[in-house]
Amino acid sequence: MYKITTIISALVLGLCSQFSMAAPQSPQQFFGYPLGEWHLRHDQIQMYFQQLATASDKAQLEVIGYTHEQKPVLQLIVSSAENLKKLEQIRLQHLAQLSTGTELANDLPLIVWLGYGVHGNESSGPNASVQLAHHLLTSTDAEVQDWLKNTVILIQPSLNPDGLDRFAHWANMHKGKAPVADPQSREHIEPWPNGRPNHYWFDLNRDWLPLEHPESQARISQFYKWRPAVVGDFHEMGPNTTFFFQPGIPTRTYPLTPKANQQLTAKIADYHAAALDKKGRLYYTEESFDDFYVGKGSTYPDVNASVGILFEQASSRGHLQDSINGPLAFSKTIENQYIVSLSTLRGAVAQKKALQSYQKAFVVESERLAAEESVAGYVIAETDDKTRLASLLNLLKQHQIKAYPINERWQHKGQTYQKGQAYYIPLQQSQYLLLKAAFSTQTNFQDNTFYDVSAWTLPYAFNIEFSTVARKPAGVANEPWLPQAEMALMPSAGAYAYAFDWSDQKAPLLTQALLEQGLVLRAASKAFFAKTADGEQAFSAGAIVIAAGLQQHNNWFERLGKAQQRVGLSITALTSGLTTKGQDLGSNGFVPVTKPSVLLVAGPDVNSTEAGEVWFNLEKLAGISPSLIEPQRLGRVDLSRYTHIILPDGSYNSLQQKEQQQLNQWAKQGGVLWGHKGGAALLVRAGLLKAKAWTPADMAMLISDQQLSYADKESLAGQRRIAGAIYQTELDLTHPLTFGINRKDLAVFKNGTFLLAPSEDPFINVALYTEKPQLAGYTAPEYVSRIADGAALMAHNHGNGRVIAMTDNPVFRGYFVGSSRLLVNAMYFGKMFSAESSDGEGEEADEEAH
Repeated sequence: MYKITTIISALVLGLCSQFSMAAPQSPQQFFGYPLGEWHLRHDQIQMYFQQLATASDKAQLEVIGYTHEQKPVLQLIVSSAENLKKLEQIRLQHLAQLSTGTELANDLPLIVWLGYGVHGNESSGPNASVQLAHHLLTSTDAEVQDWLKNTVILIQPSLNPDGLDRFAHWANMHKGKAPVADPQSREHIEPWPNGRPNHYWFDLNRDWLPLEHPESQARISQFYKWRPAVVGDFHEMGPNTTFFFQPGIPTRTYPLTPKANQQLTAKIADYHAAALDKKGRLYYTEESFDDFYVGKGSTYPDVNASVGILFEQASSRGHLQDSINGPLAFSKTIENQYIVSLSTLRGAVAQKKALQSYQKAFVVESERLAAEESVAGYVIAETDDKTRLASLLNLLKQHQIKAYPINERWQHKGQTYQKGQAYYIPLQQSQYLLLKAAFSTQTNFQDNTFYDVSAWTLPYAFNIEFSTVARKPAGVANEPWLPQAEMALMPSAGAYAYAFDWSDQKAPLLTQALLEQGLVLRAASKAFFAKTADGEQAFSAGAIVIAAGLQQHNNWFERLGKAQQRVGLSITALTSGLTTKGQDLGSNGFVPVTKPSVLLVAGPDVNSTEAGEVWFNLEKLAGISPSLIEPQRLGRVDLSRYTHIILPDGSYNSLQQKEQQQLNQWAKQGGVLWGHKGGAALLVRAGLLKAKAWTPADMAMLISDQQLSYADKESLAGQRRIAGAIYQTELDLTHPLTFGINRKDLAVFKNGTFLLAPSEDPFINVALYTEKPQLAGYTAPEYVSRIADGAALMAHNHGNGRVIAMTDNPVFRGYFVGSSRLLVNAMYFGKMFSAESSDGEGEEADEEAH
């Protein structure tokens, strides 16, 4: 793929070399039609930006990363020719002054970031970026020349090239000779999963904090490379709206956002208003769109010394669409985004001194606030899973948050940690505000109505133990953590058997790799102590054993070595089948592990985001690429090909009795059926899960709507919704679905009000919510008490198969890797347990159920 990309890049450079001696072409000259007549594809934008950079000494084009589909993520740097000649000097001077909180030099250009198209089907922004770049590079206007002198402008034309191309293809393939404005026309109704998300159906505007995807990793690298003063975040909304720009609803601003940030947002808003007034365009502010979740493009900058500004343009979702404000043309949406792109630059330059002073004050104020804290910082610790701990440390490092190894034996809250198991994260560091946000456990806020989630605590997501400490622990290293290549030990040939523990996050990946190599594996149903050349070694339940006497291939050890080196997890040689404690290796307690063949239900009636999260995490954490099949096709496919079927969140309205019976028969014949959220609700409705449940309607009844005025309507909706909060569950650590998890307390993410009731039968409740389950984020108190009575994970027999259901999404936004282990375990240990249910009805619970 790299060679193909290189060839394409060479062709692009060759084709565009003809522009090196000519002035930059206008978009109409280059494409052969006016902007807005067709939706530009990402490759067309790339070609156009390349000719601009080739023809102008005021532009520099960079490829800052590649998408999952290997499309380049572009960044066009625009400034005066003089600034570009000393660009690296400007960048380093800016970073040096910002890091020390010193006064920024008056002649130092302001860094302005303009990011377009993070949602692929919001294409007015990417198309406007083309017009903007041409104007900046060709205009002789004195104001534009002043902008170029006083700013370095980072234009990212498409932050989601995969989604942009998916949408552009759809809109263009349905365009007639005359635009059709009918909102019901096929052009305006994208099919599932539509062009909004990236390749894996993730919302990249929610990935600024998790950084799960290459587009986001490229973006964050550039953010910290430049530390912009202003970040423009360009979006679209429904066609029956007008134009929105921040400030948003004042009470829905993240509590740690400095007030000066909002004041500067309001000052720059005056320039947007003036520009749109001049054109007679309708717009509004402060009425919608919270500024709360710090993982969004307009909020992340606000806790990073930048001023993030959200723009939302009414969308034509095609080329022309009727709206309550009249026919809305794609060309007009492009023009509006272009107008506010210019007003962003105009406002930034006019407020240059104030913005530079704000960035300086941000650093000084962060130091002051950190010094006033009653605690010194956080300690994170993990004793068994080095990979999961390193994943969290690496994420913090990408956010410029420093964590320091504790290099001495350390005792904390009754637990002893050895070197390499615990890390100290001081609050006194430049990323103080982001660190506070990333570790926040706040549960109540000034305004408890949320557009997006209200919690995102990173250690909970990774299931990493963490706590505050009043002072710096002894033995803390002087230098922060840096990633290091772990030596994965591979023993020599000739041993009786080989084994690796299930606790490391890489264990499922190695298991899958070995199964693909045709090796015969066994999983320990209980802990045991095995004999090795270095003495006895303890292995926990779930450990994988590769017995030499079971292998079917002559070169099996070579295959073992290849898989082990690819995954990078140490393997231990066992010298005997007789163990010193626990079951011997020939016991039936070592259960065969077979290669899973997984069907993921993904299509209309299914939540595309959550289906994509399952798809992505199965590949990331288990190396499993599932078959993706629409619910409408279930009745026509051969289910016998699959060992597992996963039902993510969705309505499943299209599944008729026939399809439900088909799932029933498949499970009875030995399949493992997993459902979560809406998928679990389907299992209850179909009688496949022998359980009771509270529906969202049942939960809503807990919060009275009586004696309310009409003005209370929005507040009531906010109370009855769980936008996103983190809850604590208690696991049965002896159950195979929990193997590899070393603590009974597990955080899960809750963003829905469906709730399973615990089974009264033994051995079925794998995870229950704790008595006081709310860990972080807002939930109405009436819901919290009911959730405390609920079950998070249930599993029981169904004929020869198994049915497993979870109240919540275990793989939320791809970064809840702690709870993801439950789903991964179901792929390999889904039939290792046996639990019979006596409840044959599966009806929804009523108020008397408890």
